[in-house]
Amino acid sequence: MTAEVLVIGAGPAGLCAAAAAREAGAEVRLLDAADATGGQYWRDLPASRSDGSEFALHHDWAHYVRLRESLESDPGVRIDLGAHVWALGREDLGIRVDVVHGQADGTERATERIRTRSLVLATGAYDRALPIPGWTLPGVFTAGAAQALAKGERVAVGKRVIVAGAGPFLLPVSQALGQTGARVVAVVEAGRPGHLARAWLRRPGELLAARGKAAELGGYVWDMLRRRVPYRAGRGVVEIHGRHEVEAVTIARLDARWRPIPGTERRFDCDAVCLGHGFTPRLELAIAAGCRLDERRFVEVDDAQLTTVPGVYAAGELTGIGGADLAQAEGRIAGWAAAGGALDADPLAPARRARSRMRGFAARIEDAHGIGADWPRWLRDDTVVCRCEEVDRATLRRVAAGTDASGLRSLKLTTRAGLGACQGRVCGRTVEQLLEPHLTTPGGTRSEVVGTDRRPVAAPLRLGELARYGEPSATPSCSAPRKEQP
Repeated sequence: MTAEVLVIGAGPAGLCAAAAAREAGAEVRLLDAADATGGQYWRDLPASRSDGSEFALHHDWAHYVRLRESLESDPGVRIDLGAHVWALGREDLGIRVDVVHGQADGTERATERIRTRSLVLATGAYDRALPIPGWTLPGVFTAGAAQALAKGERVAVGKRVIVAGAGPFLLPVSQALGQTGARVVAVVEAGRPGHLARAWLRRPGELLAARGKAAELGGYVWDMLRRRVPYRAGRGVVEIHGRHEVEAVTIARLDARWRPIPGTERRFDCDAVCLGHGFTPRLELAIAAGCRLDERRFVEVDDAQLTTVPGVYAAGELTGIGGADLAQAEGRIAGWAAAGGALDADPLAPARRARSRMRGFAARIEDAHGIGADWPRWLRDDTVVCRCEEVDRATLRRVAAGTDASGLRSLKLTTRAGLGACQGRVCGRTVEQLLEPHLTTPGGTRSEVVGTDRRPVAAPLRLGELARYGEPSATPSCSAPRKEQP
């Protein structure tokens, strides 16, 4: 099957890309592996269980409802949910996208190959949680998982919860937990107060341009004050305690490089911990397409959100972590350009202005909350780094020191780190960072690092499904179900 403009990912960036491409006159097909549109940002209860609280739990909910309904009702847009893109490649006449349709654990999923000349990648990002002694105990969640359970299921991860890590995302997570009945014992931010103030308060004119985000921040602060949630900056959870589940944490002050300061440790009782140390982009498909990455390991794009591969555009967290407003602006520009629209067209002007404003805001987030270089000082030798394969810090060190392997791939194969069920999505960047000092050639020069984001098979696929790609396949309709507006 062919698609005039194909969009992969139905979060804020993908939805806006689809809407803009349609506005520019293109036929659009939108794919997402989830069973509903909205991504992580607009995650809600199924229509059959809607409780009317979406407006309280989500920002810009009315905007999302209008956007979703306009796409679902447009005959020029096809939305396929439960569509798992497992491979992507370039061909002489465009881009080839291989998809399986159905539940991830389904036994009779349909296979399909789609070809397109214009592709928009809006695949989002993964949570990053740094390993901490005790982080494998039941009751430890990534911040994104805790928020997803709160928004999408109205489930609190615990009764007394510590939210820890770095970045403004900790604040909406705390709010979502409070709205589901959990008591947030503290929000623990690793950035030191002085550093946060310098990063956020310099060039105040730029902040005025993003004053909508300031109002959003004010709402989170008011929620924390109302619920009496302490905000502890310059501190980190350095150990999680419990015999069979989370019972307590140790919080210590951190220096500017995130090294724990001896003598500052304090223990707090809790039954759940939510860890969030930023995000890493979902790069599998972009790398498969041959897109160039910049020095920060994000997809490189031009002013039209066009990657270094002709016909392939990228928007959202793939190009930098900047939040939903930036993702929507980039998505609109990418979709419009993918459909052949001119960048200087009047309908695109608001998105271009928003992108400029919010990119400055994104740079402040990285400057203020970037991960400190010495966070590995938290780790003990027996601290598990790769949860899937149960590889601890000592194993990484021992294998790296006891072999002649100079490349990341060789060390991964030897240690099994990053080769488990998640394929490095949780631990990949951490494994890279811990092994990086060992990645040298016998001559002493630094070896080229092949990142853990390179996954030729981007989603789980059965051998039988792979075999069916040589046969004609009738793909069932997977269009999005119509939802009633809350």
